[in-house]
Amino acid sequence: MGVAIIQDLAPEAVTWWTNLNPWIKTAIVLVGSVVVFVAVRRLLIAPLERLAQKTDNDLDDRLLNFGRHFTGIILVFAALVIILNIHGVEITPLLAGAGIFGVALGFAAKESIADILAGILLVLDRPMRRGDRVKIENIGREWGGWGDVVDIGIRRTTVRNTDGVVVNYPNAILATSVITNFSHERDPIRVRVRFQVDYEADLDLVRELAMAAIEESEGVIPETAEIVTRSIWDDSRGHMVAGILVEGRYRISDVAERTRIRSRVLENLLKRLRGAGVPLPAPRLQLEKS
Repeated sequence: MGVAIIQDLAPEAVTWWTNLNPWIKTAIVLVGSVVVFVAVRRLLIAPLERLAQKTDNDLDDRLLNFGRHFTGIILVFAALVIILNIHGVEITPLLAGAGIFGVALGFAAKESIADILAGILLVLDRPMRRGDRVKIENIGREWGGWGDVVDIGIRRTTVRNTDGVVVNYPNAILATSVITNFSHERDPIRVRVRFQVDYEADLDLVRELAMAAIEESEGVIPETAEIVTRSIWDDSRGHMVAGILVEGRYRISDVAERTRIRSRVLENLLKRLRGAGVPLPAPRLQLEKS
């Protein structure tokens, strides 16, 4: 029916197309596919990209990123079907075989498919965006889980960690990990530093020294320091710890400087404790009798 309508509307064009050499038709289809691809990118995607740049929400940016990838895939598939039809290749058996092949391919590429589906969920759920500082647990390993999100792709998400190393995380694994996003909230975050002092240490003096060490550290927000006594008992092992466990708490405004600020706090703390002669607990080794 569709062919009949086309013939009624443009019989000369249909006759001209029918009389063309198959290889000329193939060339026309290939050129036409490129023209359509360029037209879609410039007339549809490019204006949407400019519109998306004006919004604070990055969901539209990521949807456009997926759209750019799928546009090429769809055009390639359509061009291939048309070219096969031009050369007299029966498409229906191929589609049936492609269905069987697709099932087999699905089993073989189930990890890739899982990554793609997880990537779509990451776009919709938005646990992180490009440029966010995040901490990824469970899969950080030796390179650490801290880093800045560079890109969220169809199969993999790229994160530049605090060592400057670019890590590509499979989306399927990333979707099952705990992601802490430090960029969603603009309020200062709290950082903790724990240390032990001997049981004979003067806790009032320890508190005074620790407060001063934290407050004088560059990057710490003034008047946010707090010192608490944590424990003298190791719950996991069921015995007394080597000394009194103390925790210093403070807030910082730049999460990207967290490690450097914490290092400065620890250095100042150790200098003040040693300078005041505060006894620190020595490691205890328990030797079993043979």
